[in-house]
Amino acid sequence: MSNAPNPAHAPHAAVLTGVGYAWPDGTPVFDRLDAVFETGRTGLIGRNGSGKSTLLKLVSGALRPEAGAVSAPERTGLLDQSLPLDTGRTVAGLLGIAPALAGLRAIEAGDASEANFAAVGDDWDIEERALAQLARFGIALDGPDPLGRTVGTLSGGEAVLAGIAGLILRRPALTLLDEPTNNLDRRARELLCEAVGSWPGALVVVSHDRELLDRMDRIAELRGGRIRMWGGGYTHYTERLAEEQEAARRAVRAAEAGVRKEKRQLAEARIKLDRRVRYGSKMYETKREPKVVMKQRKRDAQVAAGKHRIMQEARLEGAREELTAAEEAVRDDDAIRIALPGTEAPAGQDVLVLAAGERGLHLRGPERIALTGGNGTGKTTLLRAVVAAARGGEPPVRPAGTEVVRVTSRVGYLPQRLDLLDDRLSVLENVRAAAPSASPQAIRAGLARFLIRGDRADLPAGALSGGERFRVALARVLLADTAPRLLILDEPTNSLDLDSAARLTEALSDYRGALLVASHDEAFLRDIGTTRRWRTRPGLPPEDSAGAG
Repeated sequence: MSNAPNPAHAPHAAVLTGVGYAWPDGTPVFDRLDAVFETGRTGLIGRNGSGKSTLLKLVSGALRPEAGAVSAPERTGLLDQSLPLDTGRTVAGLLGIAPALAGLRAIEAGDASEANFAAVGDDWDIEERALAQLARFGIALDGPDPLGRTVGTLSGGEAVLAGIAGLILRRPALTLLDEPTNNLDRRARELLCEAVGSWPGALVVVSHDRELLDRMDRIAELRGGRIRMWGGGYTHYTERLAEEQEAARRAVRAAEAGVRKEKRQLAEARIKLDRRVRYGSKMYETKREPKVVMKQRKRDAQVAAGKHRIMQEARLEGAREELTAAEEAVRDDDAIRIALPGTEAPAGQDVLVLAAGERGLHLRGPERIALTGGNGTGKTTLLRAVVAAARGGEPPVRPAGTEVVRVTSRVGYLPQRLDLLDDRLSVLENVRAAAPSASPQAIRAGLARFLIRGDRADLPAGALSGGERFRVALARVLLADTAPRLLILDEPTNSLDLDSAARLTEALSDYRGALLVASHDEAFLRDIGTTRRWRTRPGLPPEDSAGAG
């Protein structure tokens, strides 16, 4: 583990030296950042807003540092997490083969210009290799011009996998992946993990997916504008960090004991010195010795007392400095403090009943059900239908072969796209809309537990970062006037850093209501104690697979 680059350790994939960069509003992100990314697989972790995506863009050249220097291979590829939003881009453009494909098409049409041959290079079979690589990731494109299709015709997961397929085709010397699993279902995550296991060249991955991070050769932690490297995958990182923090806490306890000891010794020394002064004054008053001798003794006692006091005070100050240093090694980062409503769903009582084909699906009492299935199989559609029924309305789209027979009216819903926030209203106004009886002061206090403090509560929701938007949406659900008996979460960990996901997991462990969670994050589903699964299937009603893993 090291805070500084170690040039002798391994070949370097990228080097950052004294890098400085600030947000458009002038807020510094990095100030004299030094970092070395070695060959192999590196997982880059850090809290939301710490600058992970910005760091990848600096390394890729998409952003330029305002100070310092970045050294990276010319052939560096970046998978941006906003890639699925570029809906007008063609699949060929997404794969990075559009110029070669256009040159090939022109040559086939009879234009044998030098420029077209240069564009094709040695990639005469580029179309076949591209379609084969897409098929490897489960993407089968049909039609007369499959690579001319737009990203908007793909699902979010397919767009991400196509971007990854393109990087493998281009084989950059350094590949940067920014949250690659956010839009992937379980099977797609497995395919990505397989690809990462044999990735060509150096790889840096920003992710909060613990399974993916466990496949890394090292973890780079971005904290406080500095990079620290830890050998091994994420599990090894957490174990080493826990050991380090326990040692740091022991050091704090030892330093606190040292301060108490020095305070006690200083107090005892002062008492002894006061006694000597009183004794000297008494001897002087009784004139038992010559005045010159007594004055000299008094001066000597004062000098000795002063030296002793200075020595004891210096020792106390040294003990305090040791305590300060020990306390700085103990992490005390801000973390969201989630207090779920004290609601309870009686055991055995139906909270939700679905008619799924010829079967009935029941969620009873404080059960915890995971809603699983591939992308595009109707998980979000089903959740929206349940929420609409709870509110007495009609669903935007009816789920295939499924009808909501009965559902509690006390439903809390956190959608995947966080579209329950009105971007024109302030954060405070958005939360008050769900909790009209609460005072602004109470809402602000509640938002502070989600790290939305001070003037941030007065910003329009549209100005928030992705992580802040998630926290406000969660606060809106949990601070509502009516405590939910059924809490519905749609991919809740997609926008959370690892620490915040851990806090959410802890809070859900204490929740006594019913829980229905759509997620591809197997570690999260396991940690919150789901005991049953409803699996969605394309064009079919969901099925209950109790106890399935």
